[in-house]
Amino acid sequence: MAATSVLERMLNRRRVLKGMMAGSAITVGLPTFDCLLNDNGNAYAATGAPLQPRFATWFWALGLGEADWRPKDAGTNYELPIQLQALKPIQKKMNLFSGGQVFLDGQSNSTHYTGVQGMMTGKVSSTGGYFGSFDTVITDLIAQGTRFRSIECTASGDPKATWSSRLDTGLQPSEVSPLALYTRIFGPEYKDPNAAEFTPDPDVMVRHSVLSAVKDEREELMRLLGASDRAKLDNYFTSLRTLEQKLAFQLQKPEPLAACTKPGVPEKEKEQALTLATDAMERHNQFAVLLAHALACGQTRSVNYAMTVGMSGLRMEGDPTNHHTYTHEEPIDPVLGYQVKSAWFQSLYMKALYDFAMTMDNIQEGDRTLLDRMVIFAYTDHGAPRLHSIRNYPVITIGSGNGRMKTGMHIPKSGDAVTRVGLTVQQAMGVPISEWGFGSNRVTSSISEVLA
Repeated sequence: MAATSVLERMLNRRRVLKGMMAGSAITVGLPTFDCLLNDNGNAYAATGAPLQPRFATWFWALGLGEADWRPKDAGTNYELPIQLQALKPIQKKMNLFSGGQVFLDGQSNSTHYTGVQGMMTGKVSSTGGYFGSFDTVITDLIAQGTRFRSIECTASGDPKATWSSRLDTGLQPSEVSPLALYTRIFGPEYKDPNAAEFTPDPDVMVRHSVLSAVKDEREELMRLLGASDRAKLDNYFTSLRTLEQKLAFQLQKPEPLAACTKPGVPEKEKEQALTLATDAMERHNQFAVLLAHALACGQTRSVNYAMTVGMSGLRMEGDPTNHHTYTHEEPIDPVLGYQVKSAWFQSLYMKALYDFAMTMDNIQEGDRTLLDRMVIFAYTDHGAPRLHSIRNYPVITIGSGNGRMKTGMHIPKSGDAVTRVGLTVQQAMGVPISEWGFGSNRVTSSISEVLA
């Protein structure tokens, strides 16, 4: 059989390698190889169809600070505020929107909820209903034919840390375990190793990894690919192997402790939430790698990530006071003009957002990176954290969505409905709408200066 026909067989429309692991059939998705693309690297050679855009939402809690965070200049020549300095290396690939607000239309402001409700669903409801966030509209447009319609994750340990909601089923719970997501995407179904009924032999998962299971097909594919695609495949599997090694310790059952006894079942189960901000960062970065590979391998085209719940319980090591409490109790520094410890958390979240974006940017896909082919919509629940306000929201987009959005700008829209950003992003992603939202949050014009 000719090499080209073998290659075509292996690189079918699902672009997967197949193998066996612990007696179960598995598949591993592959990245988009250069040999599948046209000479410009922006479309599939066989059909001429353009590479699909991807979409992500990324939530952080409690805003950025008081008015100090807003850059003084609009357009491309602006200086990032201190809380956003972590994003400086990708400033040319992002847009910062400031000044937008959510209008209550006579309803009460339920902190940590109403603002996001208005921003993501376009509607403020007195009944507290939260249905039909705009990310699901984009998902339904771009995710057809993928294995997962969308993937939701959080570093907080609380599956309720989610703002993605469908009209028919409501909020979509977040995955809290990188290991569980890893298995869901790349391996066979298995029980949670932390559960009491845990029975699988952990050595099986360690010794017979996903990469081992597809060893023969991987080696055959390596022989058929050109030098550039061989390097891409090698880097891809090296990254997966590194992630497997990081997660391997979670497969090891802990040694018994003689003094440990099983307590009674609590009346209400408690979430095993993280409290240290550094632990949350580590879990976040594990999720970022998994989500990047899921997007790159065509497993999904839409992901939703929440750093924490709105009332963030993260704290610094050695400090019992958490972020949310600091926003209420910490005084504003008279010289700096903002809450110093609260700003520390906000800067940490921006570092996490930078890491998330760079994980996407490090994957080359034809003539662009994965980040260039997507839009990350980063948002928060409040404007000023001390006041828990729903005014002057910071909203960040990263990536051009396959060239559909211009980037590198600060766009101040003081007093505008923040839903204009949501309408703009939907239009950039190809949603055929000219208006969006309800009541005073209904908008009929997008932010044209960022649309390509």
